[in-house]
Amino acid sequence: MKVDLKKELAGYRATRGRIDLIDVPPARYLAMDADGGPEAEAFGAAIASLYPFAYALKFASKRDLGRDYVVPPLEAWWWADDMASFTTARDASQWRSTVLLMIPEWVPNELVDAARESVSAKVPPAHLAQVRVELIDEGRCAQTLHVGPFADEGPVIETLHEAIAAAGLVLAGRHHEIYLSDLRRTPAERLRTILRQPTSPAATAASETR
Repeated sequence: MKVDLKKELAGYRATRGRIDLIDVPPARYLAMDADGGPEAEAFGAAIASLYPFAYALKFASKRDLGRDYVVPPLEAWWWADDMASFTTARDASQWRSTVLLMIPEWVPNELVDAARESVSAKVPPAHLAQVRVELIDEGRCAQTLHVGPFADEGPVIETLHEAIAAAGLVLAGRHHEIYLSDLRRTPAERLRTILRQPTSPAATAASETR
């Protein structure tokens, strides 16, 4: 049986026009940092580095562990010094990202190390050296589905933030996007992107600043 985490994990489900609060369990990811927006060269280089690594890991899991799976959707953390660059200004030159691909929980670190070695001839050494394994624990998150171009996300993100405040929560951690569509083949107007924002209780955030 081939496991499809996109179908099994609640974090990969969202509805357009509805904001859900969900508890996201900790997970490991292949991760690589980039500067600029989704169209920037650095973002493309991160994708080109992570996918060969992820597929090498998938094939190693099937071969060595007898457990096959679908490589999970591409994800990314996004941030900037001024959050208005995401919502109103939409100035992608100010953005930074960490591009992510989830690693199934059953895959041991030894297999990750072996997969890194196996792709050393396919991925430029300078890029491969930047790929790391990161444990992400986001906890309670608000998320929704955006359908359409990335450039149109601003109002949806604002609505997401307003709903978080209305629920008595505050933003905690980085803006998180999950790309359910193939970015290379899907027309911009049909792109399906989960927009996620980790949160924390407002009272907790206030006490931490004292």
